[in-house]
Amino acid sequence: MPSTLETQSLTGEPNISPLAGKPAPKWLLVDVARLEKEYFERRPDLDDANQLVSFGTSGHRGSPLRGTFNEAHILAITQAICEYRREHGTDGPLYMGKDTHAVSGPAQRTALEVLAANNVETIIQQDDGITPTPVISRAILVYNRSRKQNDHLADGIVVTPSHNPPEDGGFKYNPPNGGPADTDVTGWVQNRANELLRAENAGVKRIPFAKAIRSATTHQEDFVLPYVRDLKNVVDMEAIRGAQLKLGVDPLGGASLPYWEPINSIYGLDIVVTNPIVDPTFSFMTVDHDGKIRMDCSSPYAMARLVGLKDQYQVAFGNDTDADRHGIVTPVAGLMNPNHYLAVAIRYLLNYRPQWRSTVAVGKTLVSSSMIDLVVKKLGRELREVPVGFKWFVPGLVNGSYCFGGEESAGASFLRLDGTVWTTDKDGPIMDLLAAEITARTGKNPGEHYRELTAEFGVPYYTRVDAPATPEQKAKLAKLTPDAVNESDLAGEPITAKLTKAPGNDAPIGGLKVVAESGWFAARPSGTENIYKIYGESFRSQTHLKAILREAEEMVNNALGSGAR
Repeated sequence: MPSTLETQSLTGEPNISPLAGKPAPKWLLVDVARLEKEYFERRPDLDDANQLVSFGTSGHRGSPLRGTFNEAHILAITQAICEYRREHGTDGPLYMGKDTHAVSGPAQRTALEVLAANNVETIIQQDDGITPTPVISRAILVYNRSRKQNDHLADGIVVTPSHNPPEDGGFKYNPPNGGPADTDVTGWVQNRANELLRAENAGVKRIPFAKAIRSATTHQEDFVLPYVRDLKNVVDMEAIRGAQLKLGVDPLGGASLPYWEPINSIYGLDIVVTNPIVDPTFSFMTVDHDGKIRMDCSSPYAMARLVGLKDQYQVAFGNDTDADRHGIVTPVAGLMNPNHYLAVAIRYLLNYRPQWRSTVAVGKTLVSSSMIDLVVKKLGRELREVPVGFKWFVPGLVNGSYCFGGEESAGASFLRLDGTVWTTDKDGPIMDLLAAEITARTGKNPGEHYRELTAEFGVPYYTRVDAPATPEQKAKLAKLTPDAVNESDLAGEPITAKLTKAPGNDAPIGGLKVVAESGWFAARPSGTENIYKIYGESFRSQTHLKAILREAEEMVNNALGSGAR
């Protein structure tokens, strides 16, 4: 395929491990007992900035083995969330879910000890079960649906590092809007948590887990059936049943696993769970492009087992560990590039959701494919391009002014059939089921639909590469203004736009995007490594894309040399 997702060098050639796509060797598996021991016993080095609490676009992530995700962190973060809730009058229930990473269970137990001590009403999946991120988002929104501000609103916590390797842990907070917390929230929580850490967590309230789980404020409920029964209000489940499709799903050992059999049972579908294993070492995985185990359902290497089964199903799909991402596999396309499927999904939804208002906009991140722009323009709808991060779609999804929000990294959600909000966080299962709906109602799978798009609009060549950058250069890149770019051409074409703010909401993009008629690039600093990321796309050729990438690095380096203004 002309598009790829794996990180590449600036020559455009993939950096692929010899293990990529192969079964994980035993020596690569994490030692779960050691991981849990380090979680409870290791104390973060407070002189090392990397070991402080740090909220990125998806909460705090790290590993007990690196001192970046330990019990001390979770105690401090949870106490900070309790204080944030009190300060902002959020006194309804807190819905808490966890995924299948080894330290997600211990971290949820730690958090529950603090929540119970702070008298926070907390609802968890019964029988120590696992819960996808979108299920928590939906639960928050359903509870808050008819409530007004400061009327006992619900919020939530999801314990997950998403698709990260098995040794990692993650912890994210979803406020009453149900979506990822914005930077004003995460900044407050992060700062307060680090204050608590520096005081050796003396300010943390905590009771033993045995008491917390029996506390009057702790409730165990079933999250599965309410979510599954509600699916008919966002996806045409009857159409899928009527088409009698044979479907396959690989949950990649994640939190969506308990949901597929109830979906089959309630809606009369034929979805085969190709991998029913839950194993905290994720020993069943095939290795990702860089030689690591990573449950990334957008990676053809991580999804190699399901791709190998592509001809057995009319459509197959996978999800990452907390099920907020999707991977769509079809006989004709194999694993679809996320950009390709987003374009197909948007075209379909705009044609097959008659109850949606014609004025609703489509949201996309500014590093997503321009194929989406062409599709939306052809249908006469409004496109809003926002910075990277699903949080930027939350207000529009809540008020129904966005019918769809999608990221190039295989995360998306869309409105209910009646045009009201479903989730404000990424929802992998509904994107999976939408692929089945598309196939059922049109007689063509999403891979075939994408071929139609390329026949109409041309083939886009898209990739992401990394370039080295010092911390100082990264800081400059995040604060560039358009006049720092002096060049007038990009790969032989006049530059039509130089952007440091997103055109859809005028929010800073934390980097730079340069656009020409048949290609563009965007550059953003990494939050965790001394690199910056360059996304590029060409509607002409692979050679043209490589020219864009070469000139992108020169342009960015020149702009950094001139400094942020």
